[in-house]
Amino acid sequence: MLAVSWEEHATRLANAEEQNVHTVLTEICHLEDVTLQQEAMIIIGRDTRPSSEKLLQSVIDGVTALGGQYHDFGLVTTPQLHYLVCCQNTNGQYGKATIEGYYQKLSKAFVDLTKQTFSSGHKNRALKIDCASGVGALKLKEMEGYLPQELSLHIFNDGTKGKLNDLCGADYVKTHQKPPKGLEIKPNERCCSFDGDADRIVYYYNDADGHFHLIDGDKIATLISSFLKELLLEVGENLKIGVVQTAYANGSSTQYLEEIMKVPVYCTKTGVKHLHHKAQEFDIGVYFESNGHGTVLFSKAAEKKIRQLAEEETDEKIRKAAMMLENVIDLINQTVGDAISDMLLIEAILAVKGLSVQQWDAIYTDLPNRQLKVTVADRQVIDTTDAERRAVTPLGLQEAIDELLKKYKLSRAFVRPSGTEDIIRVYAEADSQVNADRLATEVSLAVFQLAGGVGERPKPF
Repeated sequence: MLAVSWEEHATRLANAEEQNVHTVLTEICHLEDVTLQQEAMIIIGRDTRPSSEKLLQSVIDGVTALGGQYHDFGLVTTPQLHYLVCCQNTNGQYGKATIEGYYQKLSKAFVDLTKQTFSSGHKNRALKIDCASGVGALKLKEMEGYLPQELSLHIFNDGTKGKLNDLCGADYVKTHQKPPKGLEIKPNERCCSFDGDADRIVYYYNDADGHFHLIDGDKIATLISSFLKELLLEVGENLKIGVVQTAYANGSSTQYLEEIMKVPVYCTKTGVKHLHHKAQEFDIGVYFESNGHGTVLFSKAAEKKIRQLAEEETDEKIRKAAMMLENVIDLINQTVGDAISDMLLIEAILAVKGLSVQQWDAIYTDLPNRQLKVTVADRQVIDTTDAERRAVTPLGLQEAIDELLKKYKLSRAFVRPSGTEDIIRVYAEADSQVNADRLATEVSLAVFQLAGGVGERPKPF
């Protein structure tokens, strides 16, 4: 979530020799016009990994050496840390700057959003949650006492045994397209997985025939934006809603949002900071990466209008819709993707709309797809444009991909360099899984041949 200019400062500082640290810090302060007389308050949190305690002490030593103040909140999820910073920076307008304040804000919004549904004799809603043996399990257990009994949470991979993200967690489920270890699924049971620091979430279930169905970030974004669009229509306000995706979003989700829901969709480069920045351009911006990392942003003007309608509107139907939108504002963590917050919003929407997990999944059918990677000598030989959907260099690569796409129906493919290692990521979609696999393999071969592939040539999947 760091601004690009500050990434450059961080890199420079990390690479500075010890005797030059003071000089580099002084130069950064000068470049960014930092007022050194203003007292700094640093909010710190850590996760359950053994290394966290040493790192925590290093941060405290650094803050103390520079004369700053700090507040150590101990074990927290990454999104809870973002929440605490936002509360501090808004002088409590966003919420109370404590973990209890986080639980109270989210649980109250959830209860208010679902109260009519649950009070009308709605049966218990059971959800199995894989917490990736991470810090999210601890925080979710703490929060359970704040939530209504109608929402029955069953926590698995809670960190009492097993390693962090080992054969479990959102990334494992998304990548391997199968349930995590330690979680038995009965047919049509609703399940979800967090990642280790609880800022990503994916849902899934097994159908009556035992087939696994993944509901990733694309379908989460579709569910949330459809719900918001319906409420906006009831409210009658001319507030602009937009959905932000990356090139990895399934083509079926983009088509459904644009053609059926009539919601504009925008594509950005991969990376949450790019989606977050674009989502800020709308009255209501919904962004999710297909890996399940995302949230909803409300502009200050939209939030003010919604809260005003919820309080003052005399038309009962309009006021009720405005109050539901107000509950969504308070339930979603607008600072960053948050698995706990997203889970509660999803559960609320499914309950309010009376949707089963199968009905949600059936909104549209994903196009079969495949992701592969190719090892190259230097990933920088590939440069992209159009939100990473087209390759500019090396010469001839995009033309080769375009030719391959002509062989398959409903096909789409793109390549992009990894941000951290010398590999090129390949994504392909087509009308069948066999064709998606073939296309991905053929594009991988083109990358290997034209972009300096090393090691084994890509083989048929």
